[in-house]
Amino acid sequence: MNIDQLHLRSLVTTDIDFLFAIENDRSLWHLSNTVIPYSRDVLEKYIANAHQNIFSVKQQRFVLTNTAQTPLGLVDLYDFDAIHKRAGVGIVVQAKSRGKGWAKKALNLVEEIAFNQLKLHQLYAGVGEDNVASLALFEALGYERTAVKKDWNFYHNRYHDEVVFQKIKHV
Repeated sequence: MNIDQLHLRSLVTTDIDFLFAIENDRSLWHLSNTVIPYSRDVLEKYIANAHQNIFSVKQQRFVLTNTAQTPLGLVDLYDFDAIHKRAGVGIVVQAKSRGKGWAKKALNLVEEIAFNQLKLHQLYAGVGEDNVASLALFEALGYERTAVKKDWNFYHNRYHDEVVFQKIKHV
């Protein structure tokens, strides 16, 4: 697939199986601090409310798709702060779609939305010290390592540091 054929869109009802699989993938839970599985009913309600304005709910989830609208991953803007013009950014690409450069394209697309449409000044992300692919991704896209939170997250029976990245749009 040509990487230029990737798009971000809002969640729709037909995404339920994809969302259910991603949210209940136990290998990803330590990335989102999830501790129990989500029911299909809870996720259906989440999708039904996904149309709400980022200014009201302080978050926005995008689905990364190809031209056939097949979901490949999710990109989140969270902790949206209109006063200070910043938001956190998180990304997950389904396992079978990783390693193809799609996360880089997805982050480029969400940066366009964040910086050009929402007029944000900065995006930030927290990445686990052992998440080599995500560390490389954020560095490749010009995010600056600005801090390390020591022993920040507990998973796999031990504490892990979290690296803080920021990308500031200078005018």
